[in-house]
Amino acid sequence: MKIPFKPADILIPQNVDMQKWSVIACDQYTSDISYWKEVANIVGDNPSTFNMIVPEIYLEDTDISSRIENVNSNMFSLLNSNIFKTLKNSIIYLERAQSNGKIRKGIIGMVDLEEYSYEKGSTSLIRATEGTVVERIPPRVKVRENAYLELPHIMLLIDDPKKEIIEALSSRTSDMELIYDFDLMQNGGHIKGFNILPKDIDYVLEKLELLADEKTFNEKYNTNNLLPLLFAVGDGNHSLATAKTCYENLKKTLPEKEYLSHPARYALVEIVNLHSDALEFEPIHRVVFNVNPEHMIEEFIKYYNISGTETSGQRIEYIYKGHSGVFYVQNPESNLAVGTLQNFIDKYIANNGGKVDYIHGDDATKKLAQEENNIGFLLPKMDKSDFFKSIILDGSLPRKTFSMGHSDDKRFYLESRRIK
Repeated sequence: MKIPFKPADILIPQNVDMQKWSVIACDQYTSDISYWKEVANIVGDNPSTFNMIVPEIYLEDTDISSRIENVNSNMFSLLNSNIFKTLKNSIIYLERAQSNGKIRKGIIGMVDLEEYSYEKGSTSLIRATEGTVVERIPPRVKVRENAYLELPHIMLLIDDPKKEIIEALSSRTSDMELIYDFDLMQNGGHIKGFNILPKDIDYVLEKLELLADEKTFNEKYNTNNLLPLLFAVGDGNHSLATAKTCYENLKKTLPEKEYLSHPARYALVEIVNLHSDALEFEPIHRVVFNVNPEHMIEEFIKYYNISGTETSGQRIEYIYKGHSGVFYVQNPESNLAVGTLQNFIDKYIANNGGKVDYIHGDDATKKLAQEENNIGFLLPKMDKSDFFKSIILDGSLPRKTFSMGHSDDKRFYLESRRIK
């Protein structure tokens, strides 16, 4: 099978202060203007990816159009300044030391947007993990549609429990060219990158082909005649959806021969193993405000026909002022407890009013749940072995299923690729 991942012509800056060059993904610190002001102070007048992105905190500003024009102008200037070295037909192996000291290993190359869909129920080789909010795409399209370069913060996941693909490269770095090795700004940890040798590229691609083999795939997940899922979007879902939208728009203006060979057909991404010890999935709990907790509990029991004697099934804990308990749902509507709960909450609020919020951390959830007319639901940690199977069976994960790592550990912009 031809897989939708391949080497790319990757641009790496030369003779620059790499710590000032590399900044965090634009979708972080969206309510903390002080973080981005500090980035601007650190960068100063130095060459930086900061001048080639639009932090999402600014997306609704009145001067957004001029900000986007400046981004495109800065890209053009840098492309003509000989600042970039091109790693032709390359895949980068990287090791990112996170703020907790754990090392996240990944590979960077490009994926074929012809093989990606963010539609719920998609059977493409690359699929969204959570529902895509289509309203979030147009403002991001404005940033990308006339850009000369793409700078990825997209992270795709593979399901490789034996750690035979990405992790295997760590023992081969002594033969690879070291491309970068530096501390990231603002508590971002450390990053080190290597240019993978041709023989190792072949190894990676062969192993990915095995993951995408239909017979192997169905045996692995105990399914029948389902089309394989190779890459699940772990981070940057709306960024990849934006790249797809821009490519689909481009296809309307070009003959097939031209758009199929256009660089915008592809998107630069980092691939990470779902089973990396550095990837920690934390549950995102729910607190429902302005409801009668007793009534909500009664309706939940009726909705899922819970007898109260069950001790197995999907576990959902609840807490409200002076009360707590656990439900075990034996006839769930989703492969995950979070989906089963969310389906009920959505219907309950539609019929009875109230508001739901998505809360990180047990203590914060319990504190909010003690307030009058509030109820909290605590969800179990998602087993990594359920991740791909839930996407396969349910089409996508429920919104706000999990949090993957701390903000400071999100991808930093560093590599880039021409898309015009």
